[in-house]
Amino acid sequence: MKELVEVIAKALVEKPDEVIVSQTEDADMINVELKVAPGDMGKVIGKSGRIAKAIRTVVKAASTKTDKKVNVEIVQE
Repeated sequence: MKELVEVIAKALVEKPDEVIVSQTEDADMINVELKVAPGDMGKVIGKSGRIAKAIRTVVKAASTKTDKKVNVEIVQE
């Protein structure tokens, strides 16, 4: 899931070298944390959170092969 979020985020932002994605796994949950440059935060979130919701939807669809839930969190540094 980490690679998927990283590819999507790098395609959206102006500074792809500042995209940082980390992933932690629990027994039944995968947590993916996305950090981008402050100027690119709006591009990743989108109007009314539409792009963030779309990223979460794509990751959720990709996670159907695993039996784990996936949580994508966009964090501001």
